[in-house]
Amino acid sequence: MTVDQVGSPARLAGLLDGHGYLCDEGLATACFLALRMGRPLFLEGEAGVGKTELAKTLARGLDAPLIRLQCYEGLDASQALYDWDFPRQLLHLRAAEAAGVSDVSRLEGELYDRRFLLARPLLQALETSPSVLLVDELDRADDEFEAFLLEVLSDFTITVPELGTIRAERPPVVVVTSNRTREVHDALKRRCLYHWLEHPSFDREVAIIRRRLPEASERLAGQVARAAQRMRESDLLKPPGVAESLDWTEALVALGVRDLDPGTAAVTLGAVLKYREDQQRVLGGAAGLEALLNGG
Repeated sequence: MTVDQVGSPARLAGLLDGHGYLCDEGLATACFLALRMGRPLFLEGEAGVGKTELAKTLARGLDAPLIRLQCYEGLDASQALYDWDFPRQLLHLRAAEAAGVSDVSRLEGELYDRRFLLARPLLQALETSPSVLLVDELDRADDEFEAFLLEVLSDFTITVPELGTIRAERPPVVVVTSNRTREVHDALKRRCLYHWLEHPSFDREVAIIRRRLPEASERLAGQVARAAQRMRESDLLKPPGVAESLDWTEALVALGVRDLDPGTAAVTLGAVLKYREDQQRVLGGAAGLEALLNGG
């Protein structure tokens, strides 16, 4: 299905559902409007609630390549845009010298030919149509990169001094995610449509687990979802997201578990809680894992 064929939020939700991603009406509407208006979709929320997975599923649904720019501290324009392939340029120079080429102007022109340009994610997205560009965890990047990204997303053009301006034939679908470890500037948010992803309700989480891991029994999916919901209500350093619920369920299925008991939960807790302090807090609570699983 193409972007133009997505006629309504409900149809988009059905498209995502068909590829294993269950979303509520609010997220489906935000995503539909981003597609229809040609605006980036800015998703914020706790880690593991499905922000990155939405972009991946959207790419599958639209039959478009997913181009991912993973943000981190120190990321700069050259790592996100393009770079010159210096080893190949050097080999070209040596080959030209061996062939007796002495025209300096010609050599300089050949060195900065498009074939020696290494496209990084942003340039790849502009040159690939259609495509889905995922700018993942923007909050990890520096303020300077955020300002640079705003400029690129404003007109979807990139200027390479040696080659000129490269403009997207059709702008990519852009999904920007943030775990909110710091605030992203208002200027970039104004350029995007914004949606906050909450942790799913109990029923939706059970449905997600069952959809992604159909081999898990309905009882097991309900036990995992209930325990994850209660963990999120506890004072943990890193409450589990849907991703951790799926990991935990997958681990239990691999062990052949169909009914989760405190003993099994204790030995598999590393699949859902990744901090020692969180595990100790859960194991040493008022009634331990028994209360977590049974609500005692």
